[in-house]
Amino acid sequence: MTTTLTRPQTHNAAKPKPTFRQRLSFWDLKASPYLYISPFFIVFAVVGLFPLLYTFYVSLHEWHLLKGQGEFVGLANFTGVLGDRFFWNSLFNTFSIFLLSAIPQLAVALFLAAVLDQNLRAKTFWRMSVLLPYVVTPVAVALIFTNMFDEQYGLINTMLGNVGIDPVLWKTDTLPSHLALATMVNWRWTGYNALILLAAMQAVPRDIYESAAIDGAGPFRRFFSITLPSIRPTMIFVVITSTIGGLQIFAEPRLFDSVTAGGSQRQFQTTVLYLWEMAFQRQNFGRASAIAWILFLIIVLVGIVNFLISKKIATADSKPRRVRSKR
Repeated sequence: MTTTLTRPQTHNAAKPKPTFRQRLSFWDLKASPYLYISPFFIVFAVVGLFPLLYTFYVSLHEWHLLKGQGEFVGLANFTGVLGDRFFWNSLFNTFSIFLLSAIPQLAVALFLAAVLDQNLRAKTFWRMSVLLPYVVTPVAVALIFTNMFDEQYGLINTMLGNVGIDPVLWKTDTLPSHLALATMVNWRWTGYNALILLAAMQAVPRDIYESAAIDGAGPFRRFFSITLPSIRPTMIFVVITSTIGGLQIFAEPRLFDSVTAGGSQRQFQTTVLYLWEMAFQRQNFGRASAIAWILFLIIVLVGIVNFLISKKIATADSKPRRVRSKR
């Protein structure tokens, strides 16, 4: 008796077409995330990317305020800027004020964040207090500090005179003017950076500190061995943002001496202030656009250097260390 095996017949039935609601749900899952984030990129393209590209186009021409586009000059504006001693003077002033402000600012902000991270009474009050200088407008800050650092009747020179010290020429000499501007920048931005670092410290698990304390680690050892490595990404963010803001400083030196654009001898004229002078006083928009692009490239270069240094530090910390056993 023989049996025949038959394969089950497969019905090639056509799949039903998706309904309109199913197609709408599919496109909602696929396209809606891009629609949600599109406003940022649209606004960035309008107010950020387009002005950046248009500025480069202007830098290649002799551009006039009323006449508009003039003769195409290529890279002549860039070579003219790089050969201008006033540009290099402004670049030196910018980096000098940046270093005098950024390094103490980050150190004090880190100290304040560590203090505010402790169990203090009225923690909310103290945390909001360090943010008050950031709320004050730059114009008010500049007016206050300009009167404080006045060479004849300023508060600082008056106090120095009471102890027998000669008045300091805050607006005439280069180093005192840089110190005065750095003080203005530090007073306004230290509290802001402190709160950012404090938020990172609050995210560190507390049981790690408790375990380290049980093992006998003191407060300083816990801070340098636990806190600083844990908040390294936030520290990198603060360093990069402080670098970008420090290299673009304009309001403080502009208001520190409203008569001249950076002092009578350009002793505290920053690069952005020199750009403003080139555009709105000399009305040379082509060369001013070249200055803007050179400063943009410098900021990008400094940002890349910061990124590479931070990446190298993170890679070095992540490498396993060999522990030699003693026999």
